[in-house]
Amino acid sequence: MGSGYDESLRGQKEVIVTEDGSMTLYSKEFDQAYHSTKDGALQESLQKHVIPAFSLQKYKDKLTILDICFGLGYNTLATLYYVKLNHLDTKVHIISPEFDRELVESLSTFEYPKEFDSFKPIIRELSQNFCYEDEQFKIEVLIGDAREVIPKISEKIDIVYQDAFSPKQNPLLWTKEYFHDIRVICNDDAIITTYSTAIATRMGLYENGFEIFIYYGEEARRSTIASPQMIEGLEYVDMELKKQRNKDARSISDKEFQ
Repeated sequence: MGSGYDESLRGQKEVIVTEDGSMTLYSKEFDQAYHSTKDGALQESLQKHVIPAFSLQKYKDKLTILDICFGLGYNTLATLYYVKLNHLDTKVHIISPEFDRELVESLSTFEYPKEFDSFKPIIRELSQNFCYEDEQFKIEVLIGDAREVIPKISEKIDIVYQDAFSPKQNPLLWTKEYFHDIRVICNDDAIITTYSTAIATRMGLYENGFEIFIYYGEEARRSTIASPQMIEGLEYVDMELKKQRNKDARSISDKEFQ
């Protein structure tokens, strides 16, 4: 299966300022920014991933989170920020695949928003050792291709931040087969958060037993929530009706890249 990745371009990145003032990078390899410049890097992490995920899993005292992919670490750091800000006692284990080793190694010098100032020692530890652990948090950055890393994960996942580059730019992290691998390691009440509202994304999730919902963040555009179980209080997307109305609706398949 061809990856479509171009390692010769991997190191070519450009710092850009997003709408909320937080910094992100633009990847030449994927021809895309790591975050929505309109929603803002910090706000996107909080509004599309951390806040909805924790609000739906607030009854758990331990959470295992799969952060796809680590990148600049915003989702992971925003999780720590949210937990500390709300004085939660939740024990959090974050597992995050990332194939760009040099990017992770460079993060100790990246200009993060002030909200992450207290996490500088954690960022430094992650950039040097790809792991961090204290009494409340355990973070593991697994260097390698997510498609190869995920099937090897033995922990059961409560939350998935599905935050890879877009289906158009990085389709292998949005295929039906990829979501199958995700489902295998998810608990039956797991929550998947993703910025993607594309029909192909939703079909790939639905075909693997996930129900689909729309989430409206306070300071970000709408996004998608998926779970093997029905969720009260969210706008439900009837995928069978979607299929009836759109005969061309289909998921992305690995076969397209063989």
